[in-house]
Amino acid sequence: MARPRLLPDNFTLALLGAVAIATLLPARGQGVVVFEWITNLAIGLLFFMHGAKLSGSAILAGMGHWRLHLLVFSCTFVLFPLLGLALRPLLTPMIGAELYLGMLYLCALPATVQSAIAFTSLARGNISAAVCSAAASSLIGIFLTPLLVLLLMGAQGEGGSTLEAIGKIVVQLLLPFIAGQIARRWIGDWVARNKGWLKNVDQSSILLVVYTAFSHAVVEGIWQQVPLPQLLGLVLACCLLLALALLSTWLIARWLGFDLEDRITILFAGSKKSLATGIPMAQVLFAGGALGTLILPLMLFHQIQLMVCAVLAQRYASRPETATVAKAG
Repeated sequence: MARPRLLPDNFTLALLGAVAIATLLPARGQGVVVFEWITNLAIGLLFFMHGAKLSGSAILAGMGHWRLHLLVFSCTFVLFPLLGLALRPLLTPMIGAELYLGMLYLCALPATVQSAIAFTSLARGNISAAVCSAAASSLIGIFLTPLLVLLLMGAQGEGGSTLEAIGKIVVQLLLPFIAGQIARRWIGDWVARNKGWLKNVDQSSILLVVYTAFSHAVVEGIWQQVPLPQLLGLVLACCLLLALALLSTWLIARWLGFDLEDRITILFAGSKKSLATGIPMAQVLFAGGALGTLILPLMLFHQIQLMVCAVLAQRYASRPETATVAKAG
């Protein structure tokens, strides 16, 4: 039986399930401590596996295209925050101050890795450059996102300094990633052979964070604080932000003279935000019931960007083969 086209993917359904379980059966008391420990271990394993999966040679293959990478980083870490700030007069009345902070957090995040590369490949863009840009964005975001959070939101979630926030991220995210890169020489082939079921490690880690975060939020009364009109407004806000990001990246890339394959890469690498990095990072940067409100915009934006970019990738993939220029990186 064919899957209905409008039905979300299995992971999105699992995310909704985690929110539903947290709403009905939130972790309380000692259970909160247990889930936080399990979640921290799962996040460490998640970034260890990212390090083990990521090929250094694939990253080096695309490094020479510095103009493209500079534009992607500028879109990710400059254009998005500027859009978030510019939209404040419109978004704050529409979704409220707390969800607007979640939109600002979304704007501070690095780009996706897997889906940006997958969409670029499907659309016949510059794949090696996409690998390099997306991977470098994820690593740079470990250091840059806490600084942007401080600049945009004016506070760290737990009241610590920026250096403390970066230190936590280095310990919980970067060190496991480096360990994975070191271990790649021994386990890289095994990871490549088993990547199909190993993606469950990524997804399970994110689901744990979502459950833990929304457990905090439910106990603090998130669903009383975020009524249906605000949720609908948040969907519109995410659609507006994505539309502006897609249009801006495409027009800037064309204005700067990039060819079609490079513009496709810039479009998909520069307009997307990472759920896989953003949720674990929020776990480090923020605390308590506020975490659920802060990651809600990211969860919605993630699904919207996947659906919209899938349509765009299919459109570019359908162009005549003669329009594609082969690229070595």
